Amino acid sequence: MAKTPHVHEAAGTDTDVNRIVVVEDEPLLARLLGRMLEGAGYAVTVVGTAADALTTIRTVDPDLIVLDLVLPDGRGEDVLADLMVFRPASRVLVLSSMTQVATRVGVLNGGAVDFLAKPFANAELLARIGTRIRTPSSSPAFNATAARYLRSTGVEVDVQQREIVVDGHRISLTHREFMLLFYLLQRAPEPCSRAELLERVWGTRFDTGTNVVDVCVRRLRWKLSNDTIETVRNVGYRISA
Repeated sequence: MAKTPHVHEAAGTDTDVNRIVVVEDEPLLARLLGRMLEGAGYAVTVVGTAADALTTIRTVDPDLIVLDLVLPDGRGEDVLADLMVFRPASRVLVLSSMTQVATRVGVLNGGAVDFLAKPFANAELLARIGTRIRTPSSSPAFNATAARYLRSTGVEVDVQQREIVVDGHRISLTHREFMLLFYLLQRAPEPCSRAELLERVWGTRFDTGTNVVDVCVRRLRWKLSNDTIETVRNVGYRISA
């Protein structure tokens, strides 16, 4: 039987208190995180399963989610993927002992805004959470009356479905692939540096320690099946004219 989510209320009744959902199944660490974040002034809800995470996030509407990748009823990566479907602007900080580069790149490309390895320093976790909450969501904002399709330089993007249309075939994009392509199209034909893309698409101003931008570009190029995304030597990438 799933445990009832444990809610740590921040002191006071200020409606502007930031809400955090912590998804962590190890009881001792879950309690530590809840108390630490509560002490920092956040309203915290702690859950220990993937199922409770998705239900609670819908109810709480948090400003940030701290997500473990190993859960008793599923994978944190699957929780992240579901979030990017029904709540694509979610700020997710992955907190995990699975520190392989492929794992970090995968979750960052999958929609997470940050990754911190276990074991961690409390001060660093609090600093990263504070930075992420202050940073505006990197999810593109769309005008509800805007055209459904974005067409430029041979690229057709279905904005509502977050798909590209290539030779009449629809190809789905991950959350991060869509954000990257959309941003490059907005900036075309100007080139974008990797640092700019990290900040505007991944929402980070520091080196993630991975080649996350290059990996995402390679995946997009494969899906586009053309040379739409051009490498600008010593700069970064742009949508070719």
